[in-house]
Amino acid sequence: MEKKNILKGVLFVGVGASIYGMLATFVKMSYKGGFTTSEVTTAQFVIGFLGLLILNFIQTITSKKVLSSPTPKEFKMLILAGTSMGFTSLFYYISVQYINVSIAIVLLMQSVWFSVVVESFLTKKLPNLRKVISVGIVLIGTVLATNLINLEVKIDWRGIFWGLLAAASFTMTMFTSNKLATGLPVLRKSIIMLSGGSVIVMLFLFFAQIGPMYFDGLRSFYLNFTENTQHIRSFDYSIFWTYGFILALFGTIIPPILFNLGFPNTGLGLGSIISSLELPVSVTMAYVLLGEQVIFIQWFGIILILFAIVLMNLPSKNELKIAEIS
Repeated sequence: MEKKNILKGVLFVGVGASIYGMLATFVKMSYKGGFTTSEVTTAQFVIGFLGLLILNFIQTITSKKVLSSPTPKEFKMLILAGTSMGFTSLFYYISVQYINVSIAIVLLMQSVWFSVVVESFLTKKLPNLRKVISVGIVLIGTVLATNLINLEVKIDWRGIFWGLLAAASFTMTMFTSNKLATGLPVLRKSIIMLSGGSVIVMLFLFFAQIGPMYFDGLRSFYLNFTENTQHIRSFDYSIFWTYGFILALFGTIIPPILFNLGFPNTGLGLGSIISSLELPVSVTMAYVLLGEQVIFIQWFGIILILFAIVLMNLPSKNELKIAEIS
């Protein structure tokens, strides 16, 4: 039974990671369709919120037992933690405006070693040798996967900046989602966190697109960061029925549910290894649907990053002995 549950967990996490890996390709396609970052993120979060709301309602009326609710403190913490979901989407989607999806996903995966740094800071302990080696391999793999060693290739520094910010925000999402309100039903926890992310997305929509149309002060503030005024326009509602549903399904509904169903069965270590599937899936989707060129050295870099993730999360001999005893 236990092996069956582990296999089920692997399936859930693997499918969730693969679906999430497809997301950036559809974001890039929506940009080519003329939509803005504000419109893309708003459609994703609004439809995602409504979808989770419906699923929560169905679960509540069909459940044979009373579902637990968060305490006021847990509710506030989940809302706050959910803001990192909004920031991750915004930063990640802004980065793919400037760089290829195949490079943006590699930058997002820097959360692998960001998490090591955060864990070391929180526990006030230096990481073990295996984690240090893994971080080194990730960095080498990143240089190869982004093709930085090719001097003829120019990568927009703005894409790198926003991609690394997305990785930092994603690291916070991983830490908080695994620590907060672990006893809450998956759907209830997801919708509360999504509410926090939605606040960030709506604020971005106002300050980056809608607000500057009507307030000169906001327009002047906006122009301090960019001379591009194409995004200052009325909201294009067609995003909801063109790309909105697929962005919501692939970004805010299916992956979080599958991850929350799968991780309890796989454990964090095995789950992290399986979830790294989003990297090759994302690169492959960008190659097939967007026609992005991915050369051999980049694939080798991706393999190195995947190897580092496996190395970092494999149980040690002591952990295996403890597991056998228990």
